Amino acid sequence: MEDSRGLYYYPNPALTAVRVYVRRAEDGSMEFRMWDAEHPEVWEKHGWIGMETVNMARELFAGEHDDGWHPEMIYDAAVAEALLKEKAKK
Repeated sequence: MEDSRGLYYYPNPALTAVRVYVRRAEDGSMEFRMWDAEHPEVWEKHGWIGMETVNMARELFAGEHDDGWHPEMIYDAAVAEALLKEKAKK
């Protein structure tokens, strides 16, 4: 999906108030940025993050979150790559 902020997906389809935006960095890598309708400060305070940061977060939070909100569920590289490839076709 896409809006004025860019390409996005829902990390939890049941919670459409939370979106993760994805883009290509200048070096071709993927970058992510979260938006939360209930907490707009998330967008303002947290900029774009790369996969290196996501991978570091995975290590830090491994096994700590049983609620489904852990880095590999939020920042989904496969979904992001599919969105970016689909956008490139247009």
